[in-house]
Amino acid sequence: MKERETYTNPLTTRYASQEMTCLFSARKKFETWRRLWIALAEAEAEMGLPITEKQIAELKKYEKDINFEAAEEQERKVRHDVMAHVHAYGLQAKSAAGIIHLGATSAYVGDNSDIIVMREALALLADKTAFLLKGLSGFALKYKDTPTLGYTHFQPAQLTTVGKRAALWMQDFLLDYNAISELARTLPLRGIKGTTGTLASFLELMGGDEKKVRRLEKLVLKKIGVAEVIPLSGQTYTRKLDYTVLAALSGLAQSASKMANDLRLLQHLKEVEEPFEKSQIGSSAMAYKRNPMRSERVSSLARYLMAQPAVAANTEATQWFERTLDDSAARRIVIPEAFLAADAILDILANIAGGLVVYRKTIEAHIMAELPFMATENILMEAVKKGGDRQQLHEKIRIHSQAAAAEVKEKGKPNDLLERIVGDPAFGLTETDARGLLDPKLYTGLAPEQTVEFVNAYIRPVARRAKRGHKEDLKV
Repeated sequence: MKERETYTNPLTTRYASQEMTCLFSARKKFETWRRLWIALAEAEAEMGLPITEKQIAELKKYEKDINFEAAEEQERKVRHDVMAHVHAYGLQAKSAAGIIHLGATSAYVGDNSDIIVMREALALLADKTAFLLKGLSGFALKYKDTPTLGYTHFQPAQLTTVGKRAALWMQDFLLDYNAISELARTLPLRGIKGTTGTLASFLELMGGDEKKVRRLEKLVLKKIGVAEVIPLSGQTYTRKLDYTVLAALSGLAQSASKMANDLRLLQHLKEVEEPFEKSQIGSSAMAYKRNPMRSERVSSLARYLMAQPAVAANTEATQWFERTLDDSAARRIVIPEAFLAADAILDILANIAGGLVVYRKTIEAHIMAELPFMATENILMEAVKKGGDRQQLHEKIRIHSQAAAAEVKEKGKPNDLLERIVGDPAFGLTETDARGLLDPKLYTGLAPEQTVEFVNAYIRPVARRAKRGHKEDLKV
């Protein structure tokens, strides 16, 4: 087949959802251009320009009937995509051909269309982030009381709970949700502005009446349905807006990579596993393997997405005066692909969150291998209560701990610190006394309470906003 003989973008063929790919499709783009041209024509007619109802009706008739072939043929001649589509639209809406794009510059459709699509794409990502938080909150509450080893520097540290660790992931995603949803609501359009942002062409159309020009822009915005507009522009809106959007998507990728890398480490420890399908193959050579394929895919896509703000930063930094065209090619690539990558990441994470497997016995074994060391302070205090000398006992614990650690590290034996302490009469502790101090739940602090409070106060209000339901067939 012909499509197998040319490059295809894996973001569209393997990873991103149909919802997101449609937002960045040619059809969506050019239908939005026509929507913008109709809004401008309607507003200009209402402001008294000689544009008839028949012309507007004809524009609306062909709003979604894009004659792609005619536009492509014209672009090959004129080397200008906007003028090619003005011409193609005029071939259909013949009576309106002369008033399409009246007073506007290319950025009127190009920039405004980009912002409209980004706003919709941001809203989709916000919804998917809310759905992810909903799934993770259920997991966090289920395992809020399940003790697990905390790790600092990937070395065993004080205990936390499985649920509290998930709450840490959620806190990062909540920050991303807030940033993305705010942009979806407030990202401003370019407006009409004119060739270099001075509104000169529209001032001419309105007979030099500044108030009419201001009213014209407000009318256009109202018809488009977006109130936010950037106060000033050159020919284009400031490309710093692109950087702001990509930075928010990069933030999402950072959170995703953190969660995915944690899960990859946990799967290595055999404590928590991502979903693994019945017929899934982990390795072509090693049939026993259960590789964390989903989490690795998230890490890979996140690495790509985190790099994209640099392109937008360089684009903004090198715009000459009112604009230069060296932004065009890069933006056509980086903006859609950043959204497609973010979309894919969220779908994969939602799939993972809906099928995480926790191995409590393995977690308990890892805890008990380390807990005697962590419990020494409690053991010391209990022995002092029974009449022991703190300084002498502290030294004995140090010696016993080093000996037990040597058994574990050098000989691969179980941690026998508890047995050493019980066998030392200086502590005056029975095995029952010592075992009572090794309940893991004594060492998780307020982790369960923190998890519940965080979910109730911060996550549930967001999770309730998720429009999508559980999808068993979520593509990963």
